[in-house]
Amino acid sequence: MKIVIAPDSFKESLSSGEVCRAIAKGIKKVYPKAKIVEVPLGDGGEGTLAAIQASRPLKIKHVQARDPLLRICRAGYGILEKENLGIVEMAQASGLELLSIKERNPWITSSFGTGELLRRAMEYGCKKIVLTLGGVATNDAGVGMAKALGYQFLDKKGQDIGNGVGALKNLAKIDRSKVHPLLKKTKFFAATDVTNPLCGPLGSAQVYGPQKGATPSMIPKIDAALRHFAKIAQRHHSSWKPKNLATAPSGGAAGGAGAGAAFFLNALIISGIDWMLKLTELEKKVTGADILITGEGKLDEQTLYGKTLLGVATIGKKQKVP
Repeated sequence: MKIVIAPDSFKESLSSGEVCRAIAKGIKKVYPKAKIVEVPLGDGGEGTLAAIQASRPLKIKHVQARDPLLRICRAGYGILEKENLGIVEMAQASGLELLSIKERNPWITSSFGTGELLRRAMEYGCKKIVLTLGGVATNDAGVGMAKALGYQFLDKKGQDIGNGVGALKNLAKIDRSKVHPLLKKTKFFAATDVTNPLCGPLGSAQVYGPQKGATPSMIPKIDAALRHFAKIAQRHHSSWKPKNLATAPSGGAAGGAGAGAAFFLNALIISGIDWMLKLTELEKKVTGADILITGEGKLDEQTLYGKTLLGVATIGKKQKVP
C-alpha cells in the first residue's frame, strides 16, 4: 500500500513536516509495510521554507532581523542556487507566532523585518525573489517592509510617520528617492492564494484582522488607515500599478502586504499553491498511490480563500486517488 501525506501546517501547533511525521507514525502502527511518501506543504505562512527544503535542495541563510515589534530576532531566507532564486517567507520575521497572545496588536506591528530579509536576498545576489505571503502579525500594507528598503513615509511636516498601520493615518507623502538600488534590478513575485482586497467588507482588516489581535473597534480604524494609504500612494505615484490599490485582488494578503508587494516591489502576484505543488512535484509523487492524506489546523470559512487543501484534492481527483 502506498500512502501520500501532503498537509499544510497546523497554525501555531505543528509545522507541515511535523504533521507528516505524526500521521506516518500512526499509519505504521496499523500498516507496518506501507510505503509512505511525506510531502509537507505550505500556503506561504510559517513553515513554508521548511516544506520546500523537504523536497528541494534549498539553502537557508539565518540572519538577524526585526520582529513585528521591532525587536531583534533570528530569521531565515532561502536560496535555490541553480535557479538563482531567493525565497523570503514573510512569517520568518513578521510572523504571528513570534508574538505572545498579549503582544498581538496589528495597530502597531511592523513588517520591517521582512524588508530586511528581502534586502539580504538581493545583496546575496538573487536576481529573482519569491515573497510568500501569510501567517503574519502585521496589517501595515507592507509599509514597514518598504521602509527597510529605503522608502520614506512622511507626514505634512516632512517627518517620519512612525510604525504600524496606525501611523498611516498621518501619511502625506511617500519618498522613493533613497530606495535600495538593487530593487530595479530584481524581479519579484508574491505568492498567495488569498484574493481579498486591501480594504472593504472582504478586506484585510475585516477578514484577517481578528486573528492578528484586532478588536472589533480597531477593525474600522485599520480599514480607514489603509484606505488613506492607498489614496496618498496613488495621488503621488499615479503611474504605479495596481491602479486601484484599495480594491485590487490579493491586495489584502498578509495584512495588506499583497498590495505593498505589488506597489513597492512591482511584484507579480502568483498562485502560492500552484507554485508549491510544482516545486514539490506532488502530482508525480501521488502517481500510483492508494490513499492521499491532507489537512490543516482548522477548517473554516478562511479555508475557502486559501487553496492548499483544494490543490491537493484536485490532484487526488485527477489521479482517482481517494
